[in-house]
Amino acid sequence: MSRISVRGFAVASATAVTTVGAVVGVASGDPQVSDDNFEATAADMTLLADIPAGQQAQVQTASLTQQADVQAAAADATAKKSAEEAARIQAAKDAKAKKQAADDAAERERKEAEERASREEARSKATSGSFPQQASYTVAEVKAMARQMVPADQFQCFSNIVNHESTWNYRAQNPSSGAYGLVQALPGSKMSSAGADWQTNPATQIKWGLNYMDGRYGSPCGAWSFWQANNWY
Repeated sequence: MSRISVRGFAVASATAVTTVGAVVGVASGDPQVSDDNFEATAADMTLLADIPAGQQAQVQTASLTQQADVQAAAADATAKKSAEEAARIQAAKDAKAKKQAADDAAERERKEAEERASREEARSKATSGSFPQQASYTVAEVKAMARQMVPADQFQCFSNIVNHESTWNYRAQNPSSGAYGLVQALPGSKMSSAGADWQTNPATQIKWGLNYMDGRYGSPCGAWSFWQANNWY
């Protein structure tokens, strides 16, 4: 029982005792107790008995309000915590995505650098001592040269073009146009920029062909794509 209820009970009890005394006084013929006093005492008892009930209702209302405030604060705290956790997870995802994008870009750049270096190395092999001069070359020997000089990821495209243009005959010559060699340079003398032995050295022709395909189409595969669409390059 609350303090208010106890106090109300005490007041009501005291009033009740006073009222009983008044009744007893009347019954015994006590002249000090009048009808007016009896009515007033009874009214006071009724009034005092009502006060604790009202105060108890106020306490209960205040308690419910306080509980609602506590629950609302707890809900706000939970919502804030959830929002912070969601933001943390999203930030982690964003950071991971950015890192992956940076890694992918670095990997692409590394591969491109390797391809450039491979192409440069391939071009230089034609004038190095890797391919000693011979009186003649078989198709297998010419292809072996090309495999060493052409980047691995571009070799098939290069091979497709050479196969269509000269069937790997480094002395092939078009009687109508005068195109010459593995890649059918027109005129064949263009290949002198790669070496004076352009007529007899397949390595010189391969070097010139690579430079031409890279310069005009970006790569042998770029040249092959054009060739497929136009039947020439």
